[in-house]
Amino acid sequence: MSVRYLNPQTIFKPPGYSHVVEVSGPGRTIYIAGQVGIDRDRKIPPDGRGQMVLAFENLKAALAEAGASFKDVVKINNYLVEGATMQDFREVRDDYLNTAAPPASTTIFVSKLAIDGLLFEIEAVAVLPPK
Repeated sequence: MSVRYLNPQTIFKPPGYSHVVEVSGPGRTIYIAGQVGIDRDRKIPPDGRGQMVLAFENLKAALAEAGASFKDVVKINNYLVEGATMQDFREVRDDYLNTAAPPASTTIFVSKLAIDGLLFEIEAVAVLPPK
């Protein structure tokens, strides 16, 4: 299996993500549902950055359950509500993801998430070699 991270020269250079990720060969694709900043006791940090850190930690645990890690992530989708900032998101993201070969990424500002008080949600796709 091979993974290539590509950024066409005719498109602007992206900050912290790749425009294209190509996966070739046999492998396993892992889809992780949206992870939010809620702990096991259903407590939510009051600020966007705290929620982002917890959401990334929850994503880390979900990946590990499938035998994956952040190095296996090829695509993320991010949802921010007012009160969460792109600056915080980029800083937290870069603490977890491989900045040398970052995944493809889409970030959207939304008016509300499914649970009141949530300011951030992230979902991911990871690719692993076959078992």
